[in-house]
Amino acid sequence: MDKYKPTIGLEIHAELKTKTKMFCRSKNDPNETQPNFNVCPICMGHPGTLPVVNKEAVRSILMVGVALNGKLADFTEFDRKNYFYPDIPKGYQISQFKYPLVLGGKLGGIKLTRIHLEEDTASSIHDEGDYSLVDFNRAGVPLMELVTEPMIESAKQASDFARELRILLRCLNVAEANMEMGQMRVEANISVSATNKFGTKVEVKNLNSFRSVERAIDYEINRHVSLLDKGKTIEQETRGWDESKSRTYSQRSKEDSHDYRYFPDPDIPPFYLSEFPEYSEDILRKSLPELPWQKRNRYVKDYKLRAEDAEIFISDAGLSDRFEKIITQLAATNKSRVAELTKLAMNYITSDFLGIRKKNEKAKLPEDFSDLIVMLDKGEISSRGAKDILTIASDSKGNLSVRKIAEEKGLLQRSDRDVLETIVYEVISENQKVVADYKSGKLAALQYLVGQGMKKSKGSANPAALRQVFEEDLK
Repeated sequence: MDKYKPTIGLEIHAELKTKTKMFCRSKNDPNETQPNFNVCPICMGHPGTLPVVNKEAVRSILMVGVALNGKLADFTEFDRKNYFYPDIPKGYQISQFKYPLVLGGKLGGIKLTRIHLEEDTASSIHDEGDYSLVDFNRAGVPLMELVTEPMIESAKQASDFARELRILLRCLNVAEANMEMGQMRVEANISVSATNKFGTKVEVKNLNSFRSVERAIDYEINRHVSLLDKGKTIEQETRGWDESKSRTYSQRSKEDSHDYRYFPDPDIPPFYLSEFPEYSEDILRKSLPELPWQKRNRYVKDYKLRAEDAEIFISDAGLSDRFEKIITQLAATNKSRVAELTKLAMNYITSDFLGIRKKNEKAKLPEDFSDLIVMLDKGEISSRGAKDILTIASDSKGNLSVRKIAEEKGLLQRSDRDVLETIVYEVISENQKVVADYKSGKLAALQYLVGQGMKKSKGSANPAALRQVFEEDLK
């Protein structure tokens, strides 16, 4: 393998979350379960209909382009991409060829070729028997296509790029990009060569999970190497990925752009973006939120999070927003200890809460989570108690406060001096030999005495306060 160099380029499609479809007013609803419900004569390709460009979809692509420092087009047009398949009602797909909305850019060190806008196809269903069904709800949905330069060198690097792109799309609120729902699909162009020149390119289509991206690319690289080692040639083709068999399979010979007979769509006039003030790069840039890589750096620098912990929040916008609010609440409670409280909050979110949510996907971080952290920091509850309270509160739908749960479940720790003195007196009276051991220098005996005191209090005593009383009384 050392004598071969793999080269990978990606084409990534992501459905945009606009209210309506790309060229008509039919609803864009990925959750619609009734087949052929959100359709109209335009997205069904009826003769005599005229498409109208969705301005919000154009803005979404330009937002991505600005975030990735691409060059925004001034002149642009839509083209007809001609090919036949049952899920394309018009017999062609409206896309962009010569004049895309964005050229260039970079993400995660990977250069981009272009980002353009097109319409999605319908959904074909092949598992109903010896026939296929077509659902046109998806036909005409705005679709972003992002093409990278062929400079990716490994399957891991490819999947990392796709993950970072999904995070960005969600950050910009232009796409949900749920791969399991087909809202984001990855196509990988793979070549392997023993020289500095590119080898024969093979495309693997419609990879619908990050795991599939890695496995399919690794499989294809190994297949190329095996063929080259045997002196065989690589055929330029399009292949699919069989997840159950963990292998690619041949679908058809690879098309080139001339095979699609692109030409400008005569029903959609070309236009200049400068004619639309809302598409100004300055205006778009000012509307950008904090971008994932900016937030990642801030979390590590300001909150002292480990890179892997920061990544948890970067990948989950909802959780990140809650974390920011929690930090604000903690700072208002105790500004001098906000760093320690932030670290404590982060630990309980990344370990305990995410563990709870893994078992119950409907679990939500309680609104008064910061109160839980403050109670824990003050010693009002134990670590074990905090975990129990969080489990209950995450499933209570906000009906119970964390303090109310602590009171009802008897999880508040007692620090009352009089109560603790009584417990200490009883434990010392009942364990004279252990007391003698402690006074003779066996410091471990103190931990035994504290444990007996915790038993007497049925876990309600604050262990730190209890230990302090023991130390003072045993002097």
